[in-house]
Amino acid sequence: MAVVVVTDSSASLPTEYVAELGIDVVPLHVLVGDRAVREGVEPVEIDYAADTVTTSAASPGELREVYEAALERSGGDGVVAVHLSRSLSATWEAGRQAVRDMDAADRVRLVDSLGAGLATGLPTLAAARRARTGAALDIVYDAAVAASSRARTFFLVNRTEQLRRGGRLSTAATFFGSELVTKPLLQIVEGRLELREKARTRSKAYAKLVAAAVDAAGEDGAAVAVQHLDAAEAAETLAGQLRELIPGIRELVVAEFGPVLGVHLGLGAVGVLVVPGGCGE
Repeated sequence: MAVVVVTDSSASLPTEYVAELGIDVVPLHVLVGDRAVREGVEPVEIDYAADTVTTSAASPGELREVYEAALERSGGDGVVAVHLSRSLSATWEAGRQAVRDMDAADRVRLVDSLGAGLATGLPTLAAARRARTGAALDIVYDAAVAASSRARTFFLVNRTEQLRRGGRLSTAATFFGSELVTKPLLQIVEGRLELREKARTRSKAYAKLVAAAVDAAGEDGAAVAVQHLDAAEAAETLAGQLRELIPGIRELVVAEFGPVLGVHLGLGAVGVLVVPGGCGE
């Protein structure tokens, strides 16, 4: 058999990658009123500006069920589970609790991607591609950890109130982002969301976003992802610019943020992720 790779729905991986590489995806939850909706499983209409819409992690029980099924499917070769940053979600900690309750806990490895969205998705791809070659558990795990450590992520949002309200961004960063500038450019550093730069116009903010991504990508080729929420035209424009400006770009993925991240980022958000060196073939 082969090592099976698991991630959570916040990774935003396009379905064709999930199907091709046999990745198992654990749904996170969007809480709309008194309803808990599983992301990617149940349809949901969301008012992204509403204070009453929140999100929650998968439970240890939900994660254990997926891990155990994946372990069985691997024929005992093992499971590597890549989840969004533990600083941004309780999912990784829930996964650790799930593993502690399993009989074959030594065959399940958890990876904190130190990111969110495709900053979780691309390290998942790196692991799944190694698993497809028949690589051992340690090698598949190392592939995910290495891609996570190289990844650099930048977000452009229209407002920071939703992030502050959800505890993902400090009050100070929210003040500087919302009161003094038109468009705050955020970045993820060691798993935490921080304010990177300030821009007073949308065009300048996009220019800063592109410059940050190009600088982070380096000269030796990179995997690149562009995400958005209801900003498809802007995402395609960014993708075109990055394709031209990043030397030897290895792959480029464009996808929409799912509801779980969308609740915190808000409509019009765009993000760019780069993994210098790529994520495998």
